[in-house]
Amino acid sequence: MSDDANSLPLNDPTALAKYGDLDFVARKVVEGYMIGQHKSPFKGSSVEFVEHRQYYPGDEIRHIDWRAFGKTGKYYIKEYEEETNLRAYLLVDGSGSMAYGDSTLKKFDYARAVAASLGYLLVSQRDAVGMITFDTEVRERIDPSTNRMTFQRITQTLNQWQPGSETSLGGVLKSIAPTLKRRSLLIIVSDFFDDLDSLGHALELFRHASHEVVLVRIVAPEEEDFPFSRPTLFRSLERDSHRILVDPHRLRSLYLKQYEEFSTELDHLCGRTGIDYLKLVTNEPYYKALGAYLDRRRRAGRK
Repeated sequence: MSDDANSLPLNDPTALAKYGDLDFVARKVVEGYMIGQHKSPFKGSSVEFVEHRQYYPGDEIRHIDWRAFGKTGKYYIKEYEEETNLRAYLLVDGSGSMAYGDSTLKKFDYARAVAASLGYLLVSQRDAVGMITFDTEVRERIDPSTNRMTFQRITQTLNQWQPGSETSLGGVLKSIAPTLKRRSLLIIVSDFFDDLDSLGHALELFRHASHEVVLVRIVAPEEEDFPFSRPTLFRSLERDSHRILVDPHRLRSLYLKQYEEFSTELDHLCGRTGIDYLKLVTNEPYYKALGAYLDRRRRAGRK
């Protein structure tokens, strides 16, 4: 297998998924994008001490706070401002609806590749990145760090994880809000199929706590245009026993109307709460997310 980013199908998520695990894919997506943009993902930083965090294998021993060890018997790492230009959490939805995929990757597979790519970009910029995965509840939490081993833990977790059961997205996000003790950037990757009132309440909690929030909505092409023509058995991906046989011709206009209304309401919700919103279709290149994120950082830097 060639290690040359230019030889990889960076424009085709389905083909790119065959080239390796998420660590490899994320690195090549970011490097390929940066080469194309003639930009470096690295930037300068300062050296002011900020906080302690738990030690993980792979952290440099010289950063261990031995005084804290003497008091607690536990290993802690000193983090400095140069390591925490930005604290970011990737919040990745693994609920049942994310398992859908027909002509392209499953939404979940696309979502975790997008999350991994954004994570690699953040680490490359010397930002601290962590992750929270969830379906009906939080499944895994990795606190933000600039350490490359933390990014490897993120990709290993995503590689091993599979979509779970039905979730109340708003309810899970509300449970996460009080656990975030420091101001952070929250990148939520989901299809956002949930009650928008509940979701809006959770997003307002994040904004009230001064977190920056970005919604990255993942949709399948079939969800956009509903191309089905023959009588089709539809099965709920969140409720295994829920199946219904429908005539797509009769259902299509109603579905598209409701889908458009949902999309418009979600867009308006983000506008009202000052939240950035990006929709990605699973046949679109991953670097669309990278471009949108970097554009957002540039705009924020000009304010």
